[in-house]
Amino acid sequence: LNKCDEAERPIVSEYFQRVFNGAPKLARARYPPRGPPADGPAKPDPWLELGVNRMRWPEPCTLAGSHATLRLLSADHHVSLCEAVRDGDLWKLWVTNVPSPEGMRAEIERRLSLPTMCPFTVFDGSGRVVGMTTYMNTDATHKRLEIGSTWYARSAQRTPLNTQCKRLLLAHAFEALDCIAVEFRTHRLNTPSRRAIERLGAQLDGILRSHLRAADGTLRDTAVYSITAAEWPTVRAHLDWQLARPR
Repeated sequence: LNKCDEAERPIVSEYFQRVFNGAPKLARARYPPRGPPADGPAKPDPWLELGVNRMRWPEPCTLAGSHATLRLLSADHHVSLCEAVRDGDLWKLWVTNVPSPEGMRAEIERRLSLPTMCPFTVFDGSGRVVGMTTYMNTDATHKRLEIGSTWYARSAQRTPLNTQCKRLLLAHAFEALDCIAVEFRTHRLNTPSRRAIERLGAQLDGILRSHLRAADGTLRDTAVYSITAAEWPTVRAHLDWQLARPR
């Protein structure tokens, strides 16, 4: 008892009295709190404030540029996203996995529920919803993530929008989240996607052969690209030049 503090001493004393007298076992003791943590009260979890029970990294944010704005994906965007995906019938492309209008609500719920995803709705410069993109496979321990599950309405393709989106996402990953590397993955046969990734300045890490089974039953070889923290300053200058050059 001499090693117990004053708050614990009566509980421990009663426990020994009951044990030696053959009394039933005590219920688990509820010790009084010892005060707030040394670093003060815990910060509120912004994901829980949004009604999403998930991990805390990265926190939700809005990323804005002159050609695009990325806002946290919301069920309120459902109708606009259905309109965007109909622009080009994007879900019919066999080398991608884009939700159909009928599956859009389930896809929104899926992306918001996964603990390793931070999904965004993409708005163009006029404020129109034109697609989706995501921080995915997030790893808070090693500070790595992937940018993927991206699709844009056909009218937004071949515009500065994708370059702007990647510039915003990469800058936040390397400069705010302190990532050591950012990955991009796509189907080996999705030539337009691979060219777009390479134009960003990402380097091919390799091909994962027979990596996934597609919805149509075919096997997907996945091309894996990445940009490292050491490469980011050069890639940033390259993306800024692409956004600023005359068109």
